[in-house]
Amino acid sequence: MENEYQRHALITGATSGIGYELAKLFAKDGYNLVLVARNNANLLETKKEIEKLNPKIHVHVYAVDLFERGAAEGLYNKTQSLGIRVDVLVNNAGQGEWGKFTSTDLEREIDIVELNIVSMMVLTKLYLKDMVARNSGKILQLASSASKVPSPYLAVYAATKAFTLSLAEALRREVEGTDITITALQPGATDTDFFHKAKAENTVTYQEMSLYKPEEVAKAGYDGLMKGEMTVVPGIMNKAQGILTSLLPDEAIAANMEKKMERSSKAPGTVRLPKHAASARERKSINEATQNVHGDLN
Repeated sequence: MENEYQRHALITGATSGIGYELAKLFAKDGYNLVLVARNNANLLETKKEIEKLNPKIHVHVYAVDLFERGAAEGLYNKTQSLGIRVDVLVNNAGQGEWGKFTSTDLEREIDIVELNIVSMMVLTKLYLKDMVARNSGKILQLASSASKVPSPYLAVYAATKAFTLSLAEALRREVEGTDITITALQPGATDTDFFHKAKAENTVTYQEMSLYKPEEVAKAGYDGLMKGEMTVVPGIMNKAQGILTSLLPDEAIAANMEKKMERSSKAPGTVRLPKHAASARERKSINEATQNVHGDLN
């Protein structure tokens, strides 16, 4: 029987929010980890925190900017060169941009497509090919409750998450009958640094949201992944919203979303900070502009 401490899980966006909480869950279950994010200092801090949870595992960290074309291939090649077999891939990294599409920054949104779609797709293809070759592996794709909901003022983000969900569902069919499972996690609004990165944390919509805890979302996703479920929708309200949106026409959903989001654009509130400690740390590091995107796997 394979030694449980030979297993590896690779997690992108691992230094805050859902990715950070998933790393803790994998560590507790004896997985070695490859943690990926842009900020090398935050990665090293996360590495220390995770290793305290389970001193028997090995935690690799890799500071890489997945906004950059070719970065995902570089990450894959690095794990290959070190002989790391990735048994579980978690495509958690993702960002959004809040605002009316005609007013938001084009280059920023191209970067979001590069991160949310291109890098995610590249990592999925490369690691899935290895999984198919050995007939084992798991992939967790971070979709969103926005995956099936037209979302004015978050148009590009929602579109990228629709891509993520569609890809996960299609690939799940392609690997059916094998020992490989692909799970899509569809969380609602969660207490992470997402809204800061999306320039939305002072909006009325965000102020009024009831946010899910990252640890609760991560636990739901982790359990669903281990059970081989196709999709995971955490939270009663999130499930209810999913049922409601499946019954309403897209035009009605989009109109309702636009009304809510437009009000935010006219009446900003005070900044709401994440309560989740790792997410608050990530937010602080962004504000201090201490990003180090040229770290190495160690």
